[in-house]
Formats: sequence, structure tokens, C-alpha cells
Amino acid sequence: MDPTTDNAGPTGDPRSSRASLEALRAEISKAVVGQDPAVTGLVVALLCRGHVLLEGVPGVAKTLLVRALSASLELDTKRVQFTPDLMPSDITGSLVYDARTTEFSFQPGPVFTNLLLADEINRTPPKTQSSLLEAMEERQVTVDGTPRPLPEPFLVAATQNPVEYEGTYPLPEAQLDRFLLKLTVPLPSRQDEIDVLTRHAEGFNPRDLHAAGVRPVAGPADLEAARAAVAKTTVSPEITAYVVDICRATRESPSLTLGVSPRGATALLSTARAWAWLTGRDYVIPDDVKALALPTLRHRIQLRPEAEMEGVTADSVINAILAHVPVPR
Repeated sequence: MDPTTDNAGPTGDPRSSRASLEALRAEISKAVVGQDPAVTGLVVALLCRGHVLLEGVPGVAKTLLVRALSASLELDTKRVQFTPDLMPSDITGSLVYDARTTEFSFQPGPVFTNLLLADEINRTPPKTQSSLLEAMEERQVTVDGTPRPLPEPFLVAATQNPVEYEGTYPLPEAQLDRFLLKLTVPLPSRQDEIDVLTRHAEGFNPRDLHAAGVRPVAGPADLEAARAAVAKTTVSPEITAYVVDICRATRESPSLTLGVSPRGATALLSTARAWAWLTGRDYVIPDDVKALALPTLRHRIQLRPEAEMEGVTADSVINAILAHVPVPR
């Protein structure tokens, strides 16, 4: 992402808002080395009012990445460590009896925030996982029949470990579909890992981002202005048809038992528009769709068991489809 203007700050102007959001990369890099694709994905999710699932082995800075994003955005953040004994009310809140007034009052849970970090979300049972469904889709929480709206903006950034299966509960398809993007956080390159160790040797403390120099470079006004600008990004009929053709091809793939739904097609169109705006254009091109196809679609398809045994992955299926579907000119 290349800034298109030197003006930055929470002014609410679309051009300065773009520069402010792009400045996140430099700000987050004060705490996290590399991981630019994950940073970009988080920004795209904010622009699209979507949620993000971060997948990676332990120790690749998934939690630090979300905390650095929050510190750079002037957003209220809460973190929930998901465990097998976590109850739905521990997330949404509950009614508490007040002996002084002899009445029940609602005590909000950690979901009432701008950025909810759901750490190791697959470690809690489906009953507790499902407590996030209404919050993620409707942006409200219903307790005792009373709906309570969540703050705006609201984003769930959940993390999970792809290699540990003991004591985990895989997310059901309905919940996976609520995530706009599934971002893989890989192990760092050799040079990036050397940089990480050098920083720690020089006294970097990942628990003190303020000391690392991370400061807010954007705020809610920037997000609102940016979202309004993204909504005006032009999508030609040819691009719309291209998105539909990609998603329909997943439903016909012999390697898959489950293809992308129309909701997934809508998500791909939204993320492509956000990426087009971030790169300085007010219209979408095929490359925007290709750039966001993997993180937007990889968790919305399901491989056949025999395909998995042959080493086929969701990413390889999507890449094959992108190579096969005709690109509009």
C-alpha cells in the first residue's frame, strides 16, 4: 500500500483517512516485524465492518499484532482468553441482582468494545462459541429478551492454533462464515527472526507498546470517512460477473464438498473494493479480486477427505480456480 497524500490524522477527510490507515503499517512495525499481509487484512476488515480469524502456530505474534493495531487506532480493546470452562455470559454479560435496589441490572461483558481479541477461540465449546454469532452478525447482544447494541466500530479478531488438536473444538461452518477473512500468520523469514531477537536484546517489551513508541495514527472519524469512500468505489458489471464465476467454480470443483455461498461472493466483492480504495483507485480491477480471494474464501470451502489425503489444500484449489476462470479485459 502506497500513501497517496502526506496529510494524516483523524480529520474525517477520505484522502487523509487513507494516508492515516496506511500509516498503520509503519506504526505496527514498531512492535511486529513483518506480517504485512496480516496487517493489510486487518485494515481491510475494518473498512468492510468484518471480522478476522488469525491462524498460526504459537509464538508468531498473533496477539501482539492485534494489540498493536488497537494501540495505533485509538480504539477500545478487550481480550478474552477462550478456555473449556468459559461460559457465554462471560463474554456477553449477564443480569446481576442488586441487593440495595432489589432489582436486576445488566453488567456488560467484554464483547462491549471496539476490538475484541478472542484468543484461541477453538479452545472453548460450541455453546460458548455460539455466543459470538449474534454479536458478529447483528452487532448486538440479547440478554433476557432485551437487545443491546454494541459500540461502533466493532470487530472480532480471533486467533487459533492450526496444529494443536487436544482440547480444541473446531469452529462450525456457520461460525467460520461469519468471519470476513481468514489470515494465516506464517513463521518469520530468517532476517525477520534476527530482527525480532535484536529488538528483544535491546530491551523491547511486547507488553509495553507505549514504550515501543506505538501511537494512535487514526481514529473512528477516519474509519467512517474511509468506509464512505469505499462504498463509492465503482464496480463494473464485468467485475461482478468475475466474482460470481469464481465462487460458482468452487461449487463445481471435484475436490470440494462445500463451495462458496452467495454470502462469500458478497464478501469477496466487499474486500476487493476496500483493497482498490487502499491502493488509490476509485474502481475495482480483476487484480483486486485475485489479491483478496485467498483470505476471503479459504475458510468458506470444505475439502473432500480423499482430496485432503492427496495433499490438496483450500488455497491450492482457489489458486487453480483463479487460473482457470476467464479474466475480464
